[in-house]
Amino acid sequence: MAEVGERKKLSHGLLSCFFCGHGITKEEPVQSAVSDEDGITTRSSRTSTAAAVDHNLLGKIADAFKELAEVVAAASNNAEEAVEVAAFSRACSFVAPLFGLVGFHFKFIEMDYVTKVNDLMEASKSFKTLESMVDEDVKTNTVRKQGSHSRNLLKIKQENLCFGRGNSVRDAVSKAYTEIFHLHHGWALRKAVSSRLHHIPTKQQLFRKLNQDESSGRVLMQAYVTASPALLQYIDNIFLSRELGIDW
Repeated sequence: MAEVGERKKLSHGLLSCFFCGHGITKEEPVQSAVSDEDGITTRSSRTSTAAAVDHNLLGKIADAFKELAEVVAAASNNAEEAVEVAAFSRACSFVAPLFGLVGFHFKFIEMDYVTKVNDLMEASKSFKTLESMVDEDVKTNTVRKQGSHSRNLLKIKQENLCFGRGNSVRDAVSKAYTEIFHLHHGWALRKAVSSRLHHIPTKQQLFRKLNQDESSGRVLMQAYVTASPALLQYIDNIFLSRELGIDW
């Protein structure tokens, strides 16, 4: 499906409110249809979030993104330092069960995110750094091609930006849907999503599902929030320094 206009630049802000994949134990792969942000329906394997949730999930997310932030800081002073595709995709793989915990009706958002993260995990077998991965797409003129590694990298960044503004999980999910999927879905699906927003659990309910009290949960999420901006700017700079743009 062709691009439908340009998306506005996503404002700065994120949080660890929704994550899946490596945070799930007793994994059960299943095949499901998913309509992604380009409106392309595919079938992809995913992990069932009905299984037990890793109760240290928020800690893993915070630690993984703090490690990436340290690499970004080192890279600002040493040209030989760079964020590796494997480390980035691993960190992002923790950012997904809370998608599953948000509710069945928003499973397509989880699946779209996981599909893109899995693509970067596969790409890590061929490319060491994010820069080398994007450079290959530049070389083959496939940066903006649906399903390219570069496109998936940018969309993962955009989806991370959408989550966790303020105290409302509902607002975060609504914003993610509006800014990434809304233009590519028909009226019936948009209405169905809108009608299900009131079923979204509160942050306190999500904390309980993770066996996490609100105080410690907020501390861990804030650690993720603090570590992430430099990484997201680092990704922006990869695209901007190559004159690829980021608002698409």
